[in-house]
Amino acid sequence: MALAKILWVDDEIESLHSQILFLENKGYEISSMTNGFDAIDYVRDNFIDVVLIDESMPGITGLETLAKIKEINQQVPVVLITKNETENLMNDAIGSQITDYLIKPVNPNQVLLSLKKIIDNKRLVAEKTTTAYQQQFRNLFMALNSNPDHNDWMDIYKKLIYWELEMEKSDSPEMREVLQSQKQEANTEFFKFVSKNYASWVKPKATGVPVMSHTLFQSKVFPNLEKGVPTFFILLDNLRFDQWKAIQPIFSENFRITEEDTFYAIMPTATQYSRNAMFAGMMPMDIERQFPSQWRNDDEEGGKNLYEEDFFRAQLKRIGKDNLRFSYTKVLNFQAGQDLVNNIHNLYDNDINIIVYNFVDMLSHARTEMEVLKELASDEISYRSITSSWFEHSPLHQALKKMADKKINIILATDHGSVRVKTPCKVIGDKQTTTNLRYKHGRNLNYEAKEVLAFRDPRLAGLPVPTVNSSFIFAKEDGFLCYPNNYNYYVNYYRNTFQHGGVSLEEMIIPVIKMTSKP
Repeated sequence: MALAKILWVDDEIESLHSQILFLENKGYEISSMTNGFDAIDYVRDNFIDVVLIDESMPGITGLETLAKIKEINQQVPVVLITKNETENLMNDAIGSQITDYLIKPVNPNQVLLSLKKIIDNKRLVAEKTTTAYQQQFRNLFMALNSNPDHNDWMDIYKKLIYWELEMEKSDSPEMREVLQSQKQEANTEFFKFVSKNYASWVKPKATGVPVMSHTLFQSKVFPNLEKGVPTFFILLDNLRFDQWKAIQPIFSENFRITEEDTFYAIMPTATQYSRNAMFAGMMPMDIERQFPSQWRNDDEEGGKNLYEEDFFRAQLKRIGKDNLRFSYTKVLNFQAGQDLVNNIHNLYDNDINIIVYNFVDMLSHARTEMEVLKELASDEISYRSITSSWFEHSPLHQALKKMADKKINIILATDHGSVRVKTPCKVIGDKQTTTNLRYKHGRNLNYEAKEVLAFRDPRLAGLPVPTVNSSFIFAKEDGFLCYPNNYNYYVNYYRNTFQHGGVSLEEMIIPVIKMTSKP
């Protein structure tokens, strides 16, 4: 069986007999044509892996032939062979979607290298990726077992994501399985690490602790405000670090990324806790104390994130920055996104513009509820893909493109990530127990101690005490908390959905990215 089927089009094809023979001896099947018209008919009637086209042919040129071939089969790779190295021709050729070009006279090895690059590229990249990961496996294993601190954990997680994205290029399910196993082991160790250290991180005036939700603005935003240059703080809700990597190339088209960093979401890794903490600049326990009429616990009526702008204004006043001009825009639906696009020009006179964009969170919730989205985002790869596709066609992307020619700074962040849940854990509670799948609070909670991180006194985790004797529990790794009633139904319904609120690398270590407009 031939390695690939090649069509070579050249009006002097007889002079290329030795080259064709060389490629055939290497295992390629070569068909040859002397003019563009015959080549177009041949592509219409036959399957071809690669087309080699001479540019200078009588009757119809190589570029004209290329255009007609692309109309028939847009995906077929085309290599242009030319004596002409002028810039205009190269621009035309690249604009016409050539895959490669060669300058005459070509030798057989040049053609062979081009074919290998096109046909074997995926296989060669996959092999190299697998080999490189095998070499790095031990380094990651040693890092996991060397008592990592909070900075080391951010580094470990970034490396795991790097290899997860690289493994998409590999066709080795075995190596992907090894990586997933290593990621699972990392989450097991990360849970132990958080269980041991979290309470000390959230103590007032704690030192040597990571940047967290409630310290994000003071650590990463306010120090980077530039006089006379508006800063846009974009909070893209429920954005994991791997999802950021999926949309990074789209941002890079218009903006220069100056810093790619991560920080820790507070627990519960859920919007009403982490996002309120971010804008208030304080832990939920302190928010409830200072804003008793605005704070809502899970089991209370009313919206849980209605006062973010008020909290932010109070934070500015508390730290002596209430002279900053700011705007606050929340986008909950497509129409609000279009309004943002239309009104973006009104925001350039502010020092800081906060844009809270809720789409990714809606996607993950909808994915749980809607069968079609379960199909579309059935695993991490498809979840990244659907995030990228949404962002590329979103009003947010339109708004960013409108801003690209202005001198601005952007800080992109999120409030928490999400994890694909697989392991059910039974929990029994009274009627007041909350319904969240990755965390619960209530009285008389009955659970398996080794399956959760529990705070019998929520104040130790910086959290309000909703009712007397209320405890908080957080699911670990890929666990999700289910009641015994209709247990099997809910287990099957929620397994393999993306949830948040608990303790995992995916939920807690989240992106904060600094960008500036390109000159």
